[in-house]
Amino acid sequence: MDMMLILQMVLASIGGAVLYTIIGIAPGTDETAVLAPVTIALALLEVSPYIILAFFISAIVAKKLTDSIPVAVAGIPGGVMAAPMVEHAMVLKKHGLPEVSIKKMASGSVIGTFVSIPVSFLIASLIIPYAEEISKIAGLIFFLGAVFLALMTRNRILSLAIIIPFALLIQGLRHLYWGLDIVPEDTTVFVSFFLGITIGPIAFTLFELLSRNKRQKMSGLGDKEITLKKAVKEKGIPNPFKILTGRETGSAAMGSFIGSVTFFLSPVGMTVFLGEVLSRHIKDPVKRASRAISTMDGLTNASYISGTLIPLIAIGLPLSPMAIGPAAGLFNAPPVFTPEHNIHHILSMGEIMTATIIGAVCALVITYFVTIKYASQICAFVFRFVPHEALIGLFAGLVVMLAFMDAGVLNIFGTIVIALVAGFLHKKGVNYGVMFMILYAAPWMLGLFS
Repeated sequence: MDMMLILQMVLASIGGAVLYTIIGIAPGTDETAVLAPVTIALALLEVSPYIILAFFISAIVAKKLTDSIPVAVAGIPGGVMAAPMVEHAMVLKKHGLPEVSIKKMASGSVIGTFVSIPVSFLIASLIIPYAEEISKIAGLIFFLGAVFLALMTRNRILSLAIIIPFALLIQGLRHLYWGLDIVPEDTTVFVSFFLGITIGPIAFTLFELLSRNKRQKMSGLGDKEITLKKAVKEKGIPNPFKILTGRETGSAAMGSFIGSVTFFLSPVGMTVFLGEVLSRHIKDPVKRASRAISTMDGLTNASYISGTLIPLIAIGLPLSPMAIGPAAGLFNAPPVFTPEHNIHHILSMGEIMTATIIGAVCALVITYFVTIKYASQICAFVFRFVPHEALIGLFAGLVVMLAFMDAGVLNIFGTIVIALVAGFLHKKGVNYGVMFMILYAAPWMLGLFS
């Protein structure tokens, strides 16, 4: 690894940190929808895997650092993983402490990063001896993963019932493309179907609005007024260990460790569960809220980093909710990355560690400093000048472009079909993870019937 490559990794990490600092503050930006398309696009452009990994780690750390800002300021989660913190952040806001909320969450996120990286490499090294055996039964593991996640969702019966029909839809479209000679039979359309699932809820909602009856039943909310208090200017270099109390630091570290070990479970579920368990004994509402949000933010960052790194280092298959969602482009972005040839196979553990540290350090240095110093100003800028619709349009356009690259014009419509079905199922309570697992397991599942 020469100095030029390291410099490129640093520059990519800085770019990722700046971009996702802004995106993280934008309300309602789903992690999968904003991270997966960009990562996959970089892979398809044949950017160096070292640079892609450094960029991705920087992006996820920056995104997790800043998606707590709109929670603290306006009670609006910046992403799916920030949603569990709204209640506790509103307690602090009610007591006139929104800047304390921002600092506590950002500092908890830093603790999560510090804890999760070494723990991830340790756990991965323990799994590596069994990696070959695990890889041989990957199809079965993905199928069992779909069943397990289906049992964890709020609509278990529907989630279990759609496993085979959704696999039929995916494989049916693939066989249609092969039959029409749109793609060679040794090419599996994957990227666009994955992104179709990702944008499913947005696509389904937009198509619903084409119905006049649906539009008439919807009530307009008007302009939402958000009051931003002038923040107290922070002096000196922010230190997370001074911002958090000793007990908050310990709680965040404990939550981050448990979140890293349980990388294969739902990050949202673990965040809600552990955040409450580690703070519910505190009677003072401000202290309880401070403990909860610092623990939760540390855990979310840790579960995202470990959920990416452990499968990537040990197996090379996306066997966690994080790996099968936002980080999917690191594992499978055909024809550049496939389950048999991806970053796991290209980079050594030492090289993955180098890229991870570069990405994490760049994001922490830039985004943590900016978050503590200028959170209110950045939030005001994003709320005023970066429309949520613009971000949705940007990523929707990227999905259409990648669908065309995957299998031509017909595949744009095929991706829309996948998106509409996925959006309907998501609305009815079927988890993203279930559908992603089915996408991976579909060839193995239907192969059992041949």
